Amino acid sequence: MTRPICAKISALGTYVPPRVLSNTDLEKMVDTTSEWILERVGIRERHIAEKGIAASDLAVCAVRQMLETYPFDLQEVDLIVVGTVTPDMMYPSTACLVQHKLGIENTWGFDVSAGCSGFLYALNTGVKFVESGQYKKVLVIGSDKNSSMTDYTDRAVCIIFGDGAGAVLLEPSEDSLGVIDHVAQIEGLGGPYLCMPGGGSLNPATHETVDKKMHYIHQDGKSVFKYAVKKMAEMTERVLEKNKLTGRDVDCFIAHQANRRIITATADRLRMPMDKVIINIDRFGNTTAGTIPIAMQTAVEEGKLKKGDLVLIAAVGAGFTSGATLLRWAF
Repeated sequence: MTRPICAKISALGTYVPPRVLSNTDLEKMVDTTSEWILERVGIRERHIAEKGIAASDLAVCAVRQMLETYPFDLQEVDLIVVGTVTPDMMYPSTACLVQHKLGIENTWGFDVSAGCSGFLYALNTGVKFVESGQYKKVLVIGSDKNSSMTDYTDRAVCIIFGDGAGAVLLEPSEDSLGVIDHVAQIEGLGGPYLCMPGGGSLNPATHETVDKKMHYIHQDGKSVFKYAVKKMAEMTERVLEKNKLTGRDVDCFIAHQANRRIITATADRLRMPMDKVIINIDRFGNTTAGTIPIAMQTAVEEGKLKKGDLVLIAAVGAGFTSGATLLRWAF
């Protein structure tokens, strides 16, 4: 009997722009303090891309960084899936722009819009294409330039978001290493609590939508926090129970980096020691679809992620969207 094909992450690359926006900088821009920001969300600084740099540029930099550590022929890439909510433009897709900038000649791709769950949703989409046996190399990217959508007079929002991207390569696994399972859910009732109300077919751009700041991120922080704490714990428990595992079996927990308190609350509920939990929000802020691959890179650099480790990934995002994935690290 033929063994089912398993998809593995065989390479990783990340990128954050060099400019740093610290809490001290924000103190000069809005009515806030570094102490308040640290207490509320756990962020010290975030990276901000310069004007003229778009989500596709961040994505391309992440892929090129990947090639430095894992050289392979980009012309072999069968599919590009990009998780983003800050595309360069409404259309064409960011995937098309990435394909062109990387010069990949015979591939196809599309974007996934799932807010902060974008990378997770893109990853699991790519996994299914590999598991089907149809494709051997799938490029999965999470990339967001949140600074373009952030109102820097809104202290509840501007303290949170940064810019960044991460990319992974999915390939068929020749052993038991790779993605094991995932769960996901959307609940559209949460749409009004975290959204960008302007610019779509409902509220196309007008002088009025610009004056009302409808093209910036709008967030009801209290509602989002309450949902995220509940849902991240629920989704992680669901995927673990589905596979007859507990938090104690997990070697590394990589959660979307939206708020330090959400991550620690989930780890506590799973009874997972904090030395297995990756937290880098203090250095990068919330890079939306970029957070999970960037946190993967942090885990590798800190020696907390090695070949064969059982990894639990989880995210909650605008929509509301949520999900969790289990995998064995392959390199």
